[in-house]
Amino acid sequence: MNNRNGEMNMNAKFRTKIAAAVLGLFMAAPAFAGNSNVVLYTTNPEQSVEALSGVITAKVPGITVNSIAGGSGVLLRRLEAEAGNVQGDLFWSSSINTLGAFEKLFEPYASPELASVPDKFRYPGDLFAPSNVHVVVLMVNKDQLGGLPAPKTWSDLLDPAWKGKIVVADPANSSTAYTILWGVEKLLGEEGLKKLAANVTVSSSSSAVQSGVAMGEYAVGLAFEANAYPYVDGGQTEIQLVYPTEGTFTSVEYAGLVKNAPAGEKAKAAFDALISKDAEIALLQTAFRRPTRSDIEVSKYVALPELADIKVIPVDEKEAAAKRDDFLKRWSSYAVGTAK
Repeated sequence: MNNRNGEMNMNAKFRTKIAAAVLGLFMAAPAFAGNSNVVLYTTNPEQSVEALSGVITAKVPGITVNSIAGGSGVLLRRLEAEAGNVQGDLFWSSSINTLGAFEKLFEPYASPELASVPDKFRYPGDLFAPSNVHVVVLMVNKDQLGGLPAPKTWSDLLDPAWKGKIVVADPANSSTAYTILWGVEKLLGEEGLKKLAANVTVSSSSSAVQSGVAMGEYAVGLAFEANAYPYVDGGQTEIQLVYPTEGTFTSVEYAGLVKNAPAGEKAKAAFDALISKDAEIALLQTAFRRPTRSDIEVSKYVALPELADIKVIPVDEKEAAAKRDDFLKRWSSYAVGTAK
């Protein structure tokens, strides 16, 4: 099912899951005085935003969630430009390697929901709240391999035979791509990163990576598990997720309360709902996002491997944040292919 009908069927299936996930919340939702718009700046795909918005509005009646979507770099720079006239209330989500450069735009908030989050995931001073854990995968379209064996390792992708068959997002605009490429350099060194850059096509957004592989434009996409697996779940049997045998990378994603958020206390109520158990279960079931909370067992809800069964290569995301500008300058000098 290598066509747009496949994506439409996948979206319909997701909406059914979303409705089921939030149905039980409405009867128990507490009252909330007045109507209020909460503006959510989000890097997440439509299905994830629908699932989250459904939980927020169910748990906090009277709130309307207005979402503005885009890449993490784009949205964070927009928040920076709006600092003198704040328009957004919440940002969801990005990793430390990107958010660390924009701390001044947010305010600490020790949500009561953080009591169920392990200390290893919490951000210093609770400036940001961990919302989920991403695992990096190779999203492979088996129909587009052109006789090449499916890659099993990161090193496989350095072979010139893969030139033009691999797609990755622009790390300047995508924390997903930044996490992946920073990890690749740590694993394979600067020369390895240069060889990969020579083979990849750079897309303007992470969503275009998944859709490009799903539509047969590329054989391999460098992606987060949660963004690639929906195509497998949606019935595209030609799509396979590969967890590289040398190991792969994980990244905790964080949400933030914008400093001087216009919605005030209502923004905090929406933020509590965003990282609640109900929200993380709904996101796991509908969008395959691994929770950060300790009170959710992944295998009870979706057919994904447990994190403990995946070989993970640790990376220092604080170092990645501190050296972001230098890395991006070097990457831009390596990368030559750009998606049309």
